[in-house]
Amino acid sequence: MYIDTHCHLGMLNGASADDAVERARAAGVTHLVTVGVDLASSAECVGATSAYPEVYAAIGIHPNNAIEATDAVLERIAALARHPRVVGIGETGLDWFRDGSPPVRQEESFRAHIRLAKELDKALVIHDRDAHADVVRVLDDEHAPARTVFHCFSGGPDLAQTCAERGWFLSFAGTVTFRNAPEIRDAAAKTPLELIVAETDSPFLSPHPHRGKPNEPARVIHTVAMLAELHGLAPAEMARVTSDNARRLFALPG
Repeated sequence: MYIDTHCHLGMLNGASADDAVERARAAGVTHLVTVGVDLASSAECVGATSAYPEVYAAIGIHPNNAIEATDAVLERIAALARHPRVVGIGETGLDWFRDGSPPVRQEESFRAHIRLAKELDKALVIHDRDAHADVVRVLDDEHAPARTVFHCFSGGPDLAQTCAERGWFLSFAGTVTFRNAPEIRDAAAKTPLELIVAETDSPFLSPHPHRGKPNEPARVIHTVAMLAELHGLAPAEMARVTSDNARRLFALPG
């Protein structure tokens, strides 16, 4: 069985969430974590947990939307986060690739999310784009929660080692199947098995052989197959490993 640790059910580009969840069930996906990027989408994610028994939520303000992370908005995120089916805080972090929000606002928002995750004992879901050193600096400075995951891991072996030394989880998306991503595959191959989880980040980053098409949770099976190949395991065994890790990361029911 499979767990998609990061998807965006509310962004499925016209595809019905009902249909996407049904296809995921048919593919053997037993749990999905749908992730918010602002206050409105976070509220929608919490609502989705009532509509689908296998869906859980992570909520927060994406770094590209950090300009919206006012005290009032963060208070509302904190209230939503107390819902029992909210299992993660984020995605949060730093994005030096885009300039949607000033760096100082991104870091302020990031630190607030870290503190909320620790206060509520929820997993912390990291967005890190072209900001590896600064993300690690802030996490170390704030003493990151034990259950922290780098969503859609985009670094190389050095960052993977840094994460592993701190016990942080690495979540691999469809990018690990891309021919032009050898550094990510190298990082995945060197990540300890107990820290690997899989995701789709759907509707983005559809894995090979569906690259270029809208992604969906059922396609997590392709990412898991690549992770299995990199570690010399059968796909079914890697599915078990990544699912067990996801349950530990998000405190999901067995």
